Amino acid sequence: MKNIIYDTSIHIYGTVIKSVALFNNKAKLFVDGRKNWQSDLSDWKKQNNSDSIIWFHCASLGEFEQGKPLIEAFKKKYPESKIVLSFFSPSGYEIRKNFTGADYITYLPLDTYFNANTFIDILKPDMVFFVKYEYWYNYLTILQNKKIPTFLFSGIFRPKQIFFKWYGLFFKNILKKFSHLFVQNQSSVFLLNNIGINNVSVAGDTRFDAVWSNFQKSNQIEIVEKFKQTNKLFIVGSCWQEDFDVLLPFINDNNSSIKFIIAPHEIKTDEIKKWRNKIQKKTFLYSESKVTNSLSDHQVLIIDNIGMLSSLYQYADLVWIGGAYKKGLHNTLEAAIYGLPLFWGDKNYIKFQEANDLLEKKCAFVIKNTEDLITTLNTLGEKNLFDIQKNASEYFKQNIGGTAKIMKHIENEISKNE
Repeated sequence: MKNIIYDTSIHIYGTVIKSVALFNNKAKLFVDGRKNWQSDLSDWKKQNNSDSIIWFHCASLGEFEQGKPLIEAFKKKYPESKIVLSFFSPSGYEIRKNFTGADYITYLPLDTYFNANTFIDILKPDMVFFVKYEYWYNYLTILQNKKIPTFLFSGIFRPKQIFFKWYGLFFKNILKKFSHLFVQNQSSVFLLNNIGINNVSVAGDTRFDAVWSNFQKSNQIEIVEKFKQTNKLFIVGSCWQEDFDVLLPFINDNNSSIKFIIAPHEIKTDEIKKWRNKIQKKTFLYSESKVTNSLSDHQVLIIDNIGMLSSLYQYADLVWIGGAYKKGLHNTLEAAIYGLPLFWGDKNYIKFQEANDLLEKKCAFVIKNTEDLITTLNTLGEKNLFDIQKNASEYFKQNIGGTAKIMKHIENEISKNE
């Protein structure tokens, strides 16, 4: 009965998203990207029919960043294997559809029984990896029935999730379909053990490996260097409207030499125009940098492109991470690795393990409003800044290496089956 309800809900979702696609660009990408998936996948498979297929699935861009270190490690260890990478969301697929570490990149068809069975039947993967949050009933059921090793990694679980409620049996059983679950912390192991799932181990968050790798490959950004000069720089990463509303009075009333870079969560021309009009400091867009005279005379730079935020943090002295006033805090690790004071909103951050860790280590600060931000900044002394850098460095040293732990387990599994 629950299977029927689940399938019906997926079909309803598909119908609704098609209607929304008529007037919403993101929904249109979601729908159009899944057209012809069956024939496209079949054509690719015919050309790679004799190869070992390893399938990685990510919900979106954040999960891709977690998956990337393992994809690259797997490809390095088993170069003869073909890597298939699937995304659920356009925000992942559209940005990473040209990722060279995968041999085939696609949208994941909606989780109806027909789609899941057809997708797996065509692809015939030898091993499957789901990143962090994805628990699709039909895909996982069919993979289990076909005895295809299927792993979840960088998973994290909390007591309030439906898996651990008395009414969550259906969802609890979905988790039991994984061959093994690699989780971020011991509390997740405890929760899973309590519902009878013992094929679980702590491997940590593979994002630490990704961030560490990117940190070692940081590239200079000449425009930012010309803009910053010797001034202090406050970077606002993944900024939502709610973040902007708190920061705007601080930006406009600030009489010091501090400069600001604002990187919006999404690039919306109208929103960026409104923000620019409200900022009372001399402001330019990154796209205007080649035609803007004397970059150093400006106080605010707005980033109107996607993909460079993690590289910007190397120039920061202070960082605001957006999203906590809205749907959820964005990536904190990309900034934390530089040992910088981090700030974010006070509403939606608790579910993120790294956010709690950084707060506990006094590397980050939760901010209620503009006045709270100003007060917090005024209390930061040289000793605080030294401790933040030291604690952040130790934190990363303690947490890198998750990819190696997972690979060791996978190599043992492959050896057993040879």
